[in-house]
Amino acid sequence: MKRTRLRTTAMSTAAAVALPLSLGAMAPQAFAAPTPSTPTSASTPASPTASVSPSPSPTAGAAVPFGPGCSSLLRKGIGGSFARMATQPTATALAENTHLSTFVALVKKAGLADKLNTTKDISVFAPTNDAFAKLSKTQLDGIRNNEAQLRKVLNYHVTEKKIAPDQLPNGVFKTLEGGTLTTSGSDQSFKVNGTTNIVCGDVRTKNATVYVIDTVLMPPS
Repeated sequence: MKRTRLRTTAMSTAAAVALPLSLGAMAPQAFAAPTPSTPTSASTPASPTASVSPSPSPTAGAAVPFGPGCSSLLRKGIGGSFARMATQPTATALAENTHLSTFVALVKKAGLADKLNTTKDISVFAPTNDAFAKLSKTQLDGIRNNEAQLRKVLNYHVTEKKIAPDQLPNGVFKTLEGGTLTTSGSDQSFKVNGTTNIVCGDVRTKNATVYVIDTVLMPPS
């Protein structure tokens, strides 16, 4: 009887010890606080996307000179460019063009350089050196050596307003000389006063729009 009781007691003690141990092993899982589930992308409200306007191109709206003579205009070796001309006053900008030296020299001789540099919103029809070469020596000397005539001829090449290319097809413009000149043509082929060709057009300076022409314009008598 004692052995039986001893064995029963031992078994009861072992069972009593085993039960808490097994409960203890399960306790962290059974009684731990539930972990909040992470919301999925589907349940997470999308953040509002800011509306961003595209940045304008740095060349948007920039003038692009046109005409067969544009590629040969800029003087080599001094860093000249149409973009550079756009930052300079007119007489200064024209001085950087290899085929306009006669016109620039006459402008300086007539004392009109400051006027071209400071008068706002004008257009200049600038004859090339080849245009002046079409004149006879007598004609050129008659212009160069007569200050009043020189100023009259040069002022006839300057209009009182900036002329956009879309105004050229059927244009009539008042000049600083007091007379008017006309433009005609289409696409990128335009004439001044019916016979003079624009060889490079819509060249911008700081205060003017320049149209390079192949003939010297003579004001009406």
